Amino acid sequence: MPHSTSAPRLGDLERVVMEHLWEAASIGGPLFDGATVREVHLRFEGEREIAYTTVMTVLDRLAKKDLVTRERDGRAWRYFPADTREALTAQTMLRTLDDMDVTDRRTALLHFLDGATTDELADIKAALAEIEARAEGEQATTTRRTIIRRR
Repeated sequence: MPHSTSAPRLGDLERVVMEHLWEAASIGGPLFDGATVREVHLRFEGEREIAYTTVMTVLDRLAKKDLVTRERDGRAWRYFPADTREALTAQTMLRTLDDMDVTDRRTALLHFLDGATTDELADIKAALAEIEARAEGEQATTTRRTIIRRR
């Protein structure tokens, strides 16, 4: 059975750390300058008893999985999410289809969509329309380039 490495699965603690980084990046916007191990560790205060070194290990593991990037800041590292929560979710969904060796993806998608709410189905329809519009735009661009080259 094929095993894709494009979207590593997250353990519970890894997921909590990623949630913190995504939230901090969302709040900070373009001014987000990453989070140090100490800042992430402080996030657990009052919620969970967790060692500083455990947070450091988790962030290092996430960096090795390419889920976070890091930059030196003096003696410390500043960690940034490598991608959005939504992008990682999409990669995970695709990985699941690959890992399960699904030959009939349409049927798998239909089973998945059977549980969708009306709002979720509307979101999916809007996303499909957006993808179709992009594809049409790319096709028009390719056609224009071909015409220009022929001249």
